[in-house]
Amino acid sequence: MRLGIAFPGALCALFLASAAAAPVVTVEAVQFPAWLERGGNTVPLVPGVELQGRDKVRTGGNARAKLKFADGSTVKLGENAKFEIERAEDPGFLRASLRVVAGAFRFAGEGLRISPRRSVSIQVRNVTIGIRGTDLWGKSTEERDLVCLIEGTISVGSAGNPTVKLDQPLDFYQVPRGGAPAVAKVDQKQLEQWALETETRKDGPVGQVGGQWRVIAATLPARDAALALSRSLRAQGYPAQVTGGQAGPFSVRVVGLAGEEEARALMQNLRSVEGVTNSSVER
Repeated sequence: MRLGIAFPGALCALFLASAAAAPVVTVEAVQFPAWLERGGNTVPLVPGVELQGRDKVRTGGNARAKLKFADGSTVKLGENAKFEIERAEDPGFLRASLRVVAGAFRFAGEGLRISPRRSVSIQVRNVTIGIRGTDLWGKSTEERDLVCLIEGTISVGSAGNPTVKLDQPLDFYQVPRGGAPAVAKVDQKQLEQWALETETRKDGPVGQVGGQWRVIAATLPARDAALALSRSLRAQGYPAQVTGGQAGPFSVRVVGLAGEEEARALMQNLRSVEGVTNSSVER
């Protein structure tokens, strides 16, 4: 008999159970490590998980995450990002309030020219963005908050300052810490460099919905040792699982990698973790 150990029962139900209604926000891809915080619990962020209001997403160094909304819009997060879903609902019209606490992000509204049926606000630390259908990139750092329009129209404002409308591609609005807001224009080359900060990398440890590759971190004779390694990896933002027969051996693995190259990148990351031995890649 084989057994799989990924979550304790309560957490599994909490994070993976499907709601009766269609999901409003789903995790489409993750370049590990990344975490989901919900109700005081923290688990690795996993492709396919449905997100809900008050969920928080964090990414680690050199990590990425891609979230997809019911209307086809997407949010991409860069490394060391902190992102919150304050509210998200879609009764035939996407309404969402999102918050970027730190890091780079990109919001892309699908169907912009056909049916801009969405009302989304994004709080980027001290800047508020009103969106109905558009494509934009932004980032919050210790030095400034920045929002750059790629396509469409957005309203942008900050506390104590008037709201302005950006409707020309490559216009950007920034607020330095302790300074006054300003609107300027960026060139296409700079935007392309910024955009790389929120794109997953082919040579990165990327998991995605339907990914068929996996990494075996270690195969151990004792169940307790396998569970301990799994807990260690999960705490570091990797969605490790334990499988094995009643008497062992027990494999600690991460599944759902996008391809062989992505799986090998994850294997390389895991080799620095204590307890990971003789790791390998499988399809």
